[in-house]
Amino acid sequence: MRIGVLEILAAEVGGGWFQKLNKLLIRRQYASVMPQAVSVWCRQLGHQTFYATYYGQSDPKSLLPDDLDIVFISAYTRATPLAYALARLYRQDGVITVAGGPHAKVFPEDCLRFFDVVVRECDRELIAEILLDPPRGEIVSSGRPLLDLPSIEQRLPEIQTSILWRGRAHPAAVVPVLASVGCPYQCDFCVDWDNPYFVLPRDKIAADLRFISERLPGAKVGFHDPNFAVRFDQTMDILEQLPPGARSPYLMESSLSILRESRLPRLTDTNCWFVAPGVESWTAYSNKSGVGGQESARQKLDRVVSHFELIHQHVPGIQANFMFGIDADRGDVPVELTKEFMTRAPFVSSTVNIPVPFGGTPLFDQYLADDRILRSMPFAFYRAPYLTIALKHYDPEQYYAGLVDIMSHWTSTRMLLKRVSTVSGLLRLGTAFRMLDQRRMLGEFRTILELLRTDRPFRAFHEQETDVLPDFYKERHRDLLGPYAGLLSDDDRRPVLPSIRAIATTAPALP
Repeated sequence: MRIGVLEILAAEVGGGWFQKLNKLLIRRQYASVMPQAVSVWCRQLGHQTFYATYYGQSDPKSLLPDDLDIVFISAYTRATPLAYALARLYRQDGVITVAGGPHAKVFPEDCLRFFDVVVRECDRELIAEILLDPPRGEIVSSGRPLLDLPSIEQRLPEIQTSILWRGRAHPAAVVPVLASVGCPYQCDFCVDWDNPYFVLPRDKIAADLRFISERLPGAKVGFHDPNFAVRFDQTMDILEQLPPGARSPYLMESSLSILRESRLPRLTDTNCWFVAPGVESWTAYSNKSGVGGQESARQKLDRVVSHFELIHQHVPGIQANFMFGIDADRGDVPVELTKEFMTRAPFVSSTVNIPVPFGGTPLFDQYLADDRILRSMPFAFYRAPYLTIALKHYDPEQYYAGLVDIMSHWTSTRMLLKRVSTVSGLLRLGTAFRMLDQRRMLGEFRTILELLRTDRPFRAFHEQETDVLPDFYKERHRDLLGPYAGLLSDDDRRPVLPSIRAIATTAPALP
């Protein structure tokens, strides 16, 4: 058969010069492991396979041939309007459509409106079953831990297509690698909260790192583990199998509790280039930060700043991930502490996330049970700068005023100069792009805040007095899809949410 595999990395079609440049230099590097694995498996099973990533470079439909038998489409929740529009076009042409990726995992019922098959979790065996006898109108899952993946050498054609420039590595190239799956923590907002933690075979990880070092010099390694190096010493042992001069720079996401002071020199030795620990909140999720649950928010701030200062001595690039608006937040304290962190740690690229109710998580179950999800809000807005829930301790206007306060501080010229002075080379260029992008987001925060203050129907929607989607979101939705906007109706835009499950009550687990 002729099989297409398309990963959608950009949610919008078109855009201005800045968006296009940002997608080319940064968004393109977010190509993930599983769509590449699916492409390899299809090829190994004897099929003619075509793989592409859409990061905003052209008409997404043109990236794959027209005469396909089956197409696999992977997308994040924010990119589902485009994924759904493409699926509709392919089905009109008689192509069997298969949905996979993050959105298919968390909202499979909604995907099934547009796709023939929805895959929540997969492996090579499940792909073989789908290709042998494609089911129709079904949600399928392997039901097995993912313990085996194609090697970098086997994925090289996909990596060349998605990440490399004319077949060559370049300083911005990031090769996706998985060293582990699942996570030992059980954060209620995370889609991996109930996925058991497994380390993939050590010899295969070492072979992948050797291949990248020898065949793709100049490229960086991007570890896509939900939580990297939980078994820290074991993971560092693998990285240290390569001689010091042959260790590719790598990026990873980890928890602060894993990055203890005594371990940090090994990050330097193994050439860690960028690390993104999750702080999450000043009043919750403290087990991930390595901070005692009895400490005050102020004490947690002081401890976290000191910890990031230690990391900065060993890793050039650092990002801190925060959430603002969880049920533990109230008043001005989260806003003021986040701003103070930014001031005291300008060498850290801070990201402030809005709580998003992803399906299959305890947080979603709780929001749904409390009737706090904006049920007519399209999935395109399940991301910052948009609010898709009713918050517990903030009205919408107060909340967006806090976001504007935080982002105005972070994107000020003073903070930009301080931030740029702490990094160099490619990190400095990335910082400049990120700051410009966050200034665009600040503009959207301000627009929403103004609408909350002046547009009564808009405010009524966010206060759950009405279920009528405001024109603002309808227009933004059309803008995202560009020439594909006519493929989705008003009913298509309204999400189908899962039913309420029994709400899981779990205690955080430490590795």
